Amino acid sequence: MAKQGYHHGNLKQALIEATIKLVEQKGPNGFTMAEAAKTAGVSAAAPYRHFEGREAIIAEIALQGFNIFADLMEFAYDKGKGSAIAAFGKTGQAYQAFARKYPGHYICMFESGLSINASVELSDAANRAFASLTKACEEMLQSIPQDKRPPALMVSQHIWAMSHGVVELFARGEPGARSPFTPEEIIESGIGVYLRGLGVLPKDG
Repeated sequence: MAKQGYHHGNLKQALIEATIKLVEQKGPNGFTMAEAAKTAGVSAAAPYRHFEGREAIIAEIALQGFNIFADLMEFAYDKGKGSAIAAFGKTGQAYQAFARKYPGHYICMFESGLSINASVELSDAANRAFASLTKACEEMLQSIPQDKRPPALMVSQHIWAMSHGVVELFARGEPGARSPFTPEEIIESGIGVYLRGLGVLPKDG
C-alpha cells in the first residue's frame, strides 16, 4: 500500500480505523504506533499530527465507542418505552449487541485500562450511556414498595456487571464457546432470576 502521508483524506479517522483492527487482532497493548501508521497506509511520523501516542488513540476510540453505545442504549430504551420491564430488557440486550458489533471499541472502552475519567468528554459519554439503563431501572422498581426498593443505580450496576461478565465469558470465544447456551439466553435467564429475587417478576410456581 502506497504511503499517503499528509495527503490522506482523513488521516485521523484512518488511523482510528486501522487501530481498531489492530486492537481486535492483538489487544489494546499489542501493537505500536508504527504498526497503526502502516495499517493506515501513512508514514510512521503521520500519526503524531493527531495523537501523542498509542494511549491517545485508544482514548479516542473509547470516546467514539461510548457515544455509539449511548445512542444505542437510548434507542433501546425508547423502543421499549411504555413497559418498564420491556425498556429494561431492551437496554440489557443493547449491551450484548454493542459488544458483538463493535468489538474493537468495546475492548478500548473496558479492557484497555483506560479510566472513564481520562477526559470530561469521555466521562460525559460514559455517563450518558448508562443513564438509560439507570432510568429503565428506576421505572421498573416503581412496582416495589418504597421501603423495600433498592437504589436504581445499584440495580443498574448489578445488571451492568452481569452483562459485562456474560460478554467476557460467553461472547468472546473460549471458554464460553463450549457453553450449550447462547450469551443472550444466559443474560436473559440471569436477569430473570435477579428480577424475581427483587420481586419485580412473579416467582415461578
